[in-house]
Amino acid sequence: QVQLIESGGGLVQVGGSLRLSCLASGDMFSAYTMGWFRQAPGKEREVVAHITPRGLSADYAASVKGRFTISRDNAKNTVYLQMNNLKVEDTALYYCAASPVPTSEEANYFGWGQGTQVTVSS
Repeated sequence: QVQLIESGGGLVQVGGSLRLSCLASGDMFSAYTMGWFRQAPGKEREVVAHITPRGLSADYAASVKGRFTISRDNAKNTVYLQMNNLKVEDTALYYCAASPVPTSEEANYFGWGQGTQVTVSS
């Protein structure tokens, strides 16, 4: 199992940037695909991006492609989400989670943390 702690959220203006971090416990981090998800008020949780165990491949939701970058540092047991050119519609609670397979399907993910809030103001 893995326990995950997200950080780095905050309040930012439209067009600004934030970098989220997700620190994992345990020694299996480098074996898992890691994903970032978000949930806006009144909406279902959705996948934002995921990255394969060695960081060789990543995939993004269409709404964030070209603005967000997912990366990982296996030596630090950490996955990051660099978010640039933020929009009001990016406002949400952001979560990271782990998966034993490379997928964007939420049902495969586990180890959900408490999330970190991102609020983008106009």
